[in-house]
Parts: sequence; structure tokens; C-alpha cells
Amino acid sequence: MRAVWRAARAAVRRRRLQTLVIGLVTLTSTAAIVVALGLVDAASSPFDKAFAKQRGPHVIAAFDPAKVSDGQLARAARQSGVAATAGPFAQASVELPREAMNYGLGNELTVVGRAEPGGPVDRLDLWAGRWATGPGEVVLNRQSDWTADDLGKTLQVPSGPALTVVGFAFGLSRTADAWVAPAQIETLNPTATQMLFRFTDASSENRLHTQLASVTDELPTGALAGSRSYLTLKDQIGSSARAYAPYLLTFGILGIVVAVLIVANVVSGAVISGFRHIGILKALGFTPGQVVAVYLVMISVPAVLGCVLGTLAGNLAARPLLEFAFTGPDAGVFHDSVSLAPWVNVLALAGMPTVCLLAALAPSVRAHRLSAARAISAGSAPRSGRALGVQRRLAGSRLPRSVSLGLGLPFARPGRSALTLAAVVLGVTTVTFATGLATTMDRFGNAGRDAYQVTVYVGKFQNGKEKKPEHDDLALHSLLRSLPDAREVTARANSEARLVGFTEKLWLEARRGDRPQMDSLLTEGRWIRGTGEVVAGSAFLRRTGLSVGDRLRVEKGDRGANVVVVGEFMESNARVVVADWTTLRSVAPRENPIAYHVKLRDGADPNAYARAAEAADPGLSPSPTGSNSVTQTIIGSATALTLLLAAVASLGVFNTAVLNTRDRRRDLGMLKSIGMTPRQVTVMTVTSMALLGAFGSLLGIPLGMAGHQLVVPRMADAVDITLPSYMTDVWSAPALAGLALAGLFIAVLGAYIPARRAARLTIAEVLHNE
Repeated sequence: MRAVWRAARAAVRRRRLQTLVIGLVTLTSTAAIVVALGLVDAASSPFDKAFAKQRGPHVIAAFDPAKVSDGQLARAARQSGVAATAGPFAQASVELPREAMNYGLGNELTVVGRAEPGGPVDRLDLWAGRWATGPGEVVLNRQSDWTADDLGKTLQVPSGPALTVVGFAFGLSRTADAWVAPAQIETLNPTATQMLFRFTDASSENRLHTQLASVTDELPTGALAGSRSYLTLKDQIGSSARAYAPYLLTFGILGIVVAVLIVANVVSGAVISGFRHIGILKALGFTPGQVVAVYLVMISVPAVLGCVLGTLAGNLAARPLLEFAFTGPDAGVFHDSVSLAPWVNVLALAGMPTVCLLAALAPSVRAHRLSAARAISAGSAPRSGRALGVQRRLAGSRLPRSVSLGLGLPFARPGRSALTLAAVVLGVTTVTFATGLATTMDRFGNAGRDAYQVTVYVGKFQNGKEKKPEHDDLALHSLLRSLPDAREVTARANSEARLVGFTEKLWLEARRGDRPQMDSLLTEGRWIRGTGEVVAGSAFLRRTGLSVGDRLRVEKGDRGANVVVVGEFMESNARVVVADWTTLRSVAPRENPIAYHVKLRDGADPNAYARAAEAADPGLSPSPTGSNSVTQTIIGSATALTLLLAAVASLGVFNTAVLNTRDRRRDLGMLKSIGMTPRQVTVMTVTSMALLGAFGSLLGIPLGMAGHQLVVPRMADAVDITLPSYMTDVWSAPALAGLALAGLFIAVLGAYIPARRAARLTIAEVLHNE
């Protein structure tokens, strides 16, 4: 083995170019695989880790205390299949004044009476203050990344006690908005009893429904008032990551296949081109087994180094995308859970070297069987008769001789050319898919962006206190309309309300002014024309099972309104329903606008208008419209992955061009000796790869288009939105013509440097060893 190691080490030093190519290919391929698989895995694993840490309930059930007692619930919870329970807890629904928004709370608060934050189910993270143990104390459900300055402040409950905030806790499962001591909950007039269940089998919604049904079978009819499974919450929280998963999975599959093809091509080519060296080793006394070992070690050194560096690079690149995928109201709890799964790194570190060894094994075994004399002569040139028929036909054409010779070169090594062509096809597929995805996301991100340029929020918080505007609603509307460069002003108000027949709350929104539709993009039906009509977001309709034409009843407190859904608009927030101003006032008469959206004249400066609005009334908080960060992240990550995979494909072409010029050194010397110029050598070499690039474009563009049509709808489904047709029909003749050049660009980019190197070879240098 000492001789094997010395020979392999010498081969690594002598074949620096091939060693570098193998290392770069494995590095970029491994990085692409780590990023893609890591982000696909992130669609669910951070939630699962955080949920398991808090022992979250698989089902949150609310029971009617008028129909079932706490003792009956405790006995029912002892059914087989129930792993653990918490409760019963008294639950109250409390309507709060507008000032409750200062606490990050809604207008309606779900309060639960609970003696401690721990327990067998739903272990709350009490990150600030202490637990509520006495009368007049409350703990709010807020995340630890919020400030704790509100401790000690008072929350006044209408028609109820004043509650002092003594602590902040966070529960991922959202079992309550706030908690009080069990004795305190009675003063809030509880209307339900909460039970939290963990089951032995929580694999599906059907299994959870079946097990909950077995628990409630012996309870009085109508005792179960409502329930929610953790799978619904997981679906909501993981929707952002799931939106990334389809396209990242596509890139992951493309990355793996491209990596395997290129590594196989590079490694097998390195072994085949080294047959002469194999023959010399055999002539010096190396056994066939030692010869195979030399080449496996020679390949393993750069492959392992490339895999290690690629894994590190992939981890660094994936981290920002993982953190962005889990932004939102529950992001803080995932801070320690959002990371690459260990199996991704293990697969990369073990898988890619294995691919390299398997790729080297087949040609090495072939060399194992060759005699020393045959091995010395086997790698010097293609076998006689290969591609001669193609070359004769091309020679009879009117093409320049350098071009005809170049077009025939890929047929001399059909196996090598096939692997290179497959890599180019996948490279073009990636570019086509990414181009379509970027176009869709650009149109999605810019949809309705011309509706307004500045949002003016009512109220301003300074030093923990709210400063209200000096003008009333109509005066503010008129003031903002009169400022320089203002063209349109639309007021927006909303209120949390209940949808009769459903447990989830909704945001009833109303708009008044020059452009009530604002940036809402209709995908079905029409916009509101009168009182009693609403348009609903696509996510709301999907999650409630409703559709355009259905009639609903919306209630808040003792008020309500019957409405009909007349349209659907593109919206991923599953709670938003837009009504006219009169309908909102019939449900929530005290609601005033929370913001005014201002469309400016063409060329106007949004920042200048924002400063003018703040100067006109110090109680306003103007904010110019920002960019869509989700769109930018998807386009940016897709572009980065596309460039990565295109670079891998170009390295494959580079390697093939290097091997072809090395195999045909004798032919190059003979061609130069009869008058071929360096420019003609360059043209011949580049043409040989350009042919593969042209075929790659021909095959890769349809595959990329098919991938776009397959992936984009699944991305939209992940966040429960419907995309209008103009966002998915992105292919045009100019775009396809530009994509046709992608394969040529990849091929020429990879072939140009080897071609220039071959052109600089002198006749004496080429024929020196002949």
C-alpha cells in the first residue's frame, strides 16, 4: 500500500488540472445538494422540533360546560389511545378595547384559567415575569423576541376586572391569547371548557378525528363545541417553507443528477485518459489490484476534499434561506430549530465520494484486465473506425474544415459525449425553469404595486405611548388628498369578527375612497358593488371550503350582517374578507380607519410625500411601500442555484474538452503540421462542444417549461392562493429564442479555455513523445 499511496500522490500532483476539475465539480455539486435537500427538509422539521420540545397538543378541544362536567371529561380522557392530557381549563372569550392593540392583541381575546405553565401537555415558555396566581393578574401569549417593557401595565376588560400584566409566555400551539389563575377566570364569565390531548397515533387528520371521536363517544350529545388539530397549525406555520419546497426540490433533483453525471464523466475520463500511465505501472511490476487502488486513491483525494468544502459552503448558503423561510409571527420559537438536518450533511459527505468511487471503478476494472502493452496504447486515441463515417460525410459538405472536424469530434467518444450532453440538457433545463419561475415571481411581486406608493398609518408610538392624530377621519382623508403629488387616497379599516359556523376568527376589512380595490387582484367573480357583498381571499375560501356565490353571516358581539361572496382575490392571509364601508359599520360601528393608502403622480418621491404627511399631522406614521421580500428571496435563491448548476455543467464541458484535446494531441500535431492555424484549432474545439450545446438547448427547453408548469401551481397551493393566468403563461417567442442560446453559452464557456490551450500547443511539443 505504500507503493500505491506514493504512485497515487504523484499522480495527483502531476495531473493538477484533472485534480482541480474533480475537486471543483464535487465542491459545487455537493454545495447544491446540501442547499436543496436542507431547504426541502425545512418544510416541516423546525416545527416538529419546537412542537415536540413544548409537548404540544395534537388536538385542542372546546366543550360546552352546560352539557358536560369536568369529572366526565377527566374520565373520558382515560380512553385507550390517549397518551397525555391537560385540563380541563375554563375558557372565556373577552372583547377588548382598541388600546389592546398596544399589546399585540386583537379585539377579541381567548383567556384560559390555568394554574401553571408546565404540565404533561403544552409546556409554555414563561420567558418574562411570573405566572398569574392571584386575582387581577394576567399572562399574555407573546414571543420572547418582543420587549418586556409592558410588564406591570393594566389591561381593562369591558364589563369586567382590570388585569395587570405580570408575565409573558409563549405557546406554539396557540391554545390561548392569555392566561389567568383558575379563580380569576370565573369573573370573566367562561363559556367553554378546554381540553388538550396528545394521542399515540397523530399521523393524519383522519386518525386524530377517529381518536377524538372515541374519547367523546360516551359524552352527552353536543358536548364537543369545537376542535382543532396540530396539523392545521403546522400547515399554517410551515406554508412559507412549503412554498419554497417544490422549486427547491426541483433544483435538488437537478443538482443531484447533474452532479452524478459530471462526476462520472470527469472521473471515468480521468481513468481512461490515464491508461498509458496504467500500462507503465504494470510494466514496473504493479499488480492489477494495486493499479485499481492507485486510481481509486487518486480520485478519492480531490473528491473527499471537494465534498468537505462543498458541505461547508452549502451550510453557509442554506442558513439565510432557512431563517427567511420561517419569518412571521412564530419565527422566534424556531431560532434554535432552524438548521440543516444531520442526515443532509452525512448524505453529502458519504454520498458524493461514493459516487466518485463508483464512477472510477468501472473504467479501473477495465484497466485491470488489460495487459501492459494494450494499456499503454489504449488511451492514446479513439479506436479506429469510430466516427469515420460521420467525418467523411462532414468533409464532403461546404462547411469550413475546422467546423466539419469539430462537428465530428463528439462521435469519436460517444459515451463521454452522451454524459456531457446530459449535463448540458439539465443545465438548460435549470436555466429555463429558473427564468420562468423568476418571471412568475416578478409578476406576482409587482401585482398591484401601482395602486399606491405610500401607506399612512393612524397613530404613532413614542416612548411606549400612542400619539393620536390631530384631525378626525374625514379631515385626515381630505388633508392627505390635498398634499402635493397626491393623486388618489383610499382609507382602510378592519375589525376582528366571527364567521358563524366556524371556530376561526376573520378580519373584516373595508375600504373607502378613490380606489377601493387597491392592490387586490381578482381571480374569480367581480368586485363589491353594494352593501351586503364581500370579496374573500383565496386562502380564506380554500381553508373554509367556501366559494364565490356562498352566503355567510358575520358577527361581532351582539351585532351581525348577512353577506354574499361575489369575488375571490389573490391573498395568502386566510382570515381576510373585504366588505364595503356600510357593512363594516353595521358589524363594528366604532371602527375608524387604521391606514390611508396614497397613490402619487408619476415621478413623485414617496419619501418626500411621507415627510410632508408627518409634518401636516405629527400623529401619523407614513411609510413608503417596500419591496416584496418573499419574491426577492425566491428569485435570488433560484438565480444562485441556477448559476451554481450552470457552473457545474460548464465544468463538465470543460473536462470533456480537456480530455478530447489530450486524447487527440497526435491529431492536433498532424493538423498543425499541414497548416491548421491556432484560430482554426480553437474553432474546431469550441464547435465540437457547441454541437452538444445546441442539442442540449433543443432538449432542455421543453423540460424546463414542463418543470415550470408542474412546480409553480404547487408553490401556489402551498400557501393556498390562486394565480391568474398571466402569471403562469410566461413563455414568449423572444424569451424562448434567448433560452436557445443557454446551451450554446454553457458549452462555449466550458470549451473556450481548453480550446485556447490546445491552440497554443506547438507541433514539436505535441509530437515529442511519438
